[in-house]
Amino acid sequence: MYRIAIYDTTLRDGTQAEELNLTTEDKVRIAHKLDELGVHYIEGGWPGSNPTDRHFFDEIASHQFRNSSIAAFGSTYNPKATPETDPIFQSLLDCGADVLTIFGKTWDLHAELALGIDNDRNVELIRESVAYLRPNVRELFFDAEHFFDGFRNNPEFALDCVQAAHEAGADVLVLCDTNGGSLPHQIAEAVKAVTQRLPEAKLGIHAHNDGELAVANSLEAIRHGAVQVQGTMNGYGERCGNANLCSIIPNLELKLGYESLGPDNMARLTEVSHYISEIANLRPFMRQPFVGASAFAHKGGVHVSAVRKDSRTYEHIRPEAVGNVQRVLLSDLAGRSNLLHKAEQFGHPLEKGDPRLDQLIKELKQRESMGFEYSVAEASFELMFHKIVSGRHFNYFKFRNFFVVDAKREEDSEPFSEATVMVHVGDKEEHTAATGMGPVNALDRALRKGLERFYPCLEDVRLLDFKVRVLSGAVRDTGGTASFVRVLVESGDSIERWTTVGVSHNIIEASWQAVVDSYNYKLFREDMRKIGH
Repeated sequence: MYRIAIYDTTLRDGTQAEELNLTTEDKVRIAHKLDELGVHYIEGGWPGSNPTDRHFFDEIASHQFRNSSIAAFGSTYNPKATPETDPIFQSLLDCGADVLTIFGKTWDLHAELALGIDNDRNVELIRESVAYLRPNVRELFFDAEHFFDGFRNNPEFALDCVQAAHEAGADVLVLCDTNGGSLPHQIAEAVKAVTQRLPEAKLGIHAHNDGELAVANSLEAIRHGAVQVQGTMNGYGERCGNANLCSIIPNLELKLGYESLGPDNMARLTEVSHYISEIANLRPFMRQPFVGASAFAHKGGVHVSAVRKDSRTYEHIRPEAVGNVQRVLLSDLAGRSNLLHKAEQFGHPLEKGDPRLDQLIKELKQRESMGFEYSVAEASFELMFHKIVSGRHFNYFKFRNFFVVDAKREEDSEPFSEATVMVHVGDKEEHTAATGMGPVNALDRALRKGLERFYPCLEDVRLLDFKVRVLSGAVRDTGGTASFVRVLVESGDSIERWTTVGVSHNIIEASWQAVVDSYNYKLFREDMRKIGH
């Protein structure tokens, strides 16, 4: 099998996604992370289209990359101008990139409607644009925009377009499913037709995900001879997104036997996926294949029992191959296998007949019937586990009282919250207050303010996410039913993230429970690190 070149367009096509905005500094940081991953080409943007992309190419010129080449993106020259007189076209050469990718129309509908030219002029435009750029760059790729739609509508015209680019010197002809509506068999038919017309040409694939088939279509093109695949990390992109490189790469290497990044680099895929999510300020998609937090998570007791014996029973690859981990979730569906697995994970293996196991199951089911959710709030479960199994009591601080007020004054544009907290740490009393953006933020800041003097490590903790759900009909320990509120708090430090849970009729009380668990978990983890766990 030959090597498949990975062409990442997160910094250009990916930024067209709704809610995704990157500064120049963000783009530079992502570029370096992609270089560490071993991506072969990084498309930095369209230097002629906006100031951010122009600034990126100015900035990136002073950076060194070990594995990746930086590519600039643009279009064929304006049909009302010439290559020499079109300033946007000229910006491709001015940006200094060693690799250029230009797109041209290959669907006659677009030539007529978007450019207002006939088919012959469109073919000429492609040929002249590629030929003009060819002597001035190391590598030149031609993106055949809307190729698959164009091939279905007028195959001869679509083929004439890519032939013109090939004859003018394009190194790779990238066939684009721009509207994202093609099916795999249609991809195969079109790729075969290009190969028959141009047997010496190197082909690439650029797919969008509007039919939920971008990954499948990309793999199908590669199976029929494409040697370059374009896509984005996490599938970011306009509308429904681009082909997801986080799925394409492991499918290529682990399922189809192609070389792309190699096993060592692929083992960093999850890390890089999450890093880019953080820079983009978007929450990672939990159920994303391969790299999502739920990709190798098991909840049903029967599944967990089988996975503990051999992970192949319910996992299609080893999680470690893509840098992910196997997770066993806790819920009222959990059987003994789930808890035995967790006990091993926490360093306290239990036997099947251990009475503490029955106590754990009873406590877990009772608390989940009240609305607690431990399949997500694993940190809260770990604290509960150690209380029952190890007899450990988390006496880092003792709660006395809290007071929260929300107010809005006429002169204020926004309401404000203030929290007062009283806790004891040993024989010391701390009485602190803080304001915040909402009552939970105020509580969090007041509690941290009171504890940081005793536990400086808490300065590193940040409340990252906060979710509230009203649970009507949750069963109370009195046997009745009532509406409960469940609060999930995600916290993190420079090393890890963790989620805690609180449940109450009162949203502030539920939030307080989750925040207290969060700080107890952080302090517990610090203790474990000190003793080498």
